[in-house]
Amino acid sequence: MKKIATLILVFFTAFGMQAQNADKAKKLLDEVSVKIKSYSNISLDFTYQNGKQEGKGKATIQGEKYVVDFMGISQLFDGSKIYIINPNDEEITISDANNGNSQTVSIASLLTFYKTGYSYAWDKTQTVGGKFIQYIKLTPKSSKDVKEIYLGIDTKTKHIHSRTDVFKGGSKSIITVNSFKTNQTLSKNHFTFTKSKYPNYYINNLD
Repeated sequence: MKKIATLILVFFTAFGMQAQNADKAKKLLDEVSVKIKSYSNISLDFTYQNGKQEGKGKATIQGEKYVVDFMGISQLFDGSKIYIINPNDEEITISDANNGNSQTVSIASLLTFYKTGYSYAWDKTQTVGGKFIQYIKLTPKSSKDVKEIYLGIDTKTKHIHSRTDVFKGGSKSIITVNSFKTNQTLSKNHFTFTKSKYPNYYINNLD
């Protein structure tokens, strides 16, 4: 009986600690969300790694709208449509938000995607470039491809430092934020697609 009682005590103690860690992780994510919402816009430079593939890019985000430049291709979301601009092929693809390139969208939604559909856990801490980074493990409640996601958060600024997607097949991708600027002066047409800028481009409208 004592052994059974001890096992039950250990189980509930472990369960209680797990719940506390989840609450602590959720609290930090909520603090990040509040901080992000306080900015009128965000501009960031990032590095993307996936196996041997590596590239640099930049993004400007204002509410749901964004412009992402990555590996020579630009993606713009004006709040209604996504425009993928490919200078190499002189082609522009227009689609609804649900049809956009998932990786580019994941960069644009790097700061907000975690709000729903995940369970949280407090993970390791590291010092990266003099910054104290706390990692939060997110496990998707339903996903065909992604096993888990790790968000690295700068505990001083409450800004996201990195995102690592671990896929069920064993591969992973990493987005690292190299610079983070807020409340920049943007033109009123910053998130507006202007067709006249691309007179010779083929327009591929998927709608």
